Amino acid sequence: MEGLSAGELRGPSAPLPSPYDDGELYERVFHGLDMDIEFFSTLAKEARGPVLELGCGTGRVTLPCLEAGAEVDGLDLYPSMLEVLRRKAEARGLSVRLHRADMRAFSLPRRYALITIPFNAFLHNLTTEDQLATLCRCRDHPASGGVLVVHASLFTSPEILSSTNTPILELETVDPGTGHTLQHYDTRSIDAVNQIQHSTNEVRELDRDGPLVSSRRTETAVRWVNRAEFELLLRVAGFTRWELYGGFRREPLDVEHQQMVAFAWKD
Repeated sequence: MEGLSAGELRGPSAPLPSPYDDGELYERVFHGLDMDIEFFSTLAKEARGPVLELGCGTGRVTLPCLEAGAEVDGLDLYPSMLEVLRRKAEARGLSVRLHRADMRAFSLPRRYALITIPFNAFLHNLTTEDQLATLCRCRDHPASGGVLVVHASLFTSPEILSSTNTPILELETVDPGTGHTLQHYDTRSIDAVNQIQHSTNEVRELDRDGPLVSSRRTETAVRWVNRAEFELLLRVAGFTRWELYGGFRREPLDVEHQQMVAFAWKD
């Protein structure tokens, strides 16, 4: 996934790496997430032209889109993530163009019927300037009639208030290769003024009988956006119309939803 690590935000003295530096471990932990796969693969299949996915990571979304028959280009900041995606695509006999680039500063020769930013990748833009830079790059790359689709979790007040620097078990899965249990913990701290969540992540690997095999700690950060703010960002970035939904089934966006899905067009 493309984004800014906590190290980039806090300076070179940050002691922990980004979770996106180890594509192999990321793949082992997140390979089973599928809440958005049908949504994005259907969009890609129905797109009348090539698709660009920003923050493509190890291909959790990219590969199903390719298998649905779409022509997909993937872009990510982290070489380790792209290498895992490249290997997986080759193993399945799939062809994908991959670009190592920053989502805030990419320039590609193609124009796309669909541009996607899945799985909160947009939230790794930690300033308004970064957010606008990313949206402006997206505005410059659609074909005529092309659409940008962004997924961004909403941070509700209870969620913010519950961030008490306590490790929270966010995900537990079984590695199909080893049979080991992988547990993903997130210890959050909140900068409410700047709308930034800092996370210290830990992946614990347990063998089949339960003892700890290994543990890896990383840091990252995200900056959340609300509906009105995101609509303003789209307007300033040069998009002329948009539709915002409260989930992958295009439900109305209201206070009970924690997933925002935005469609935006520039003409």
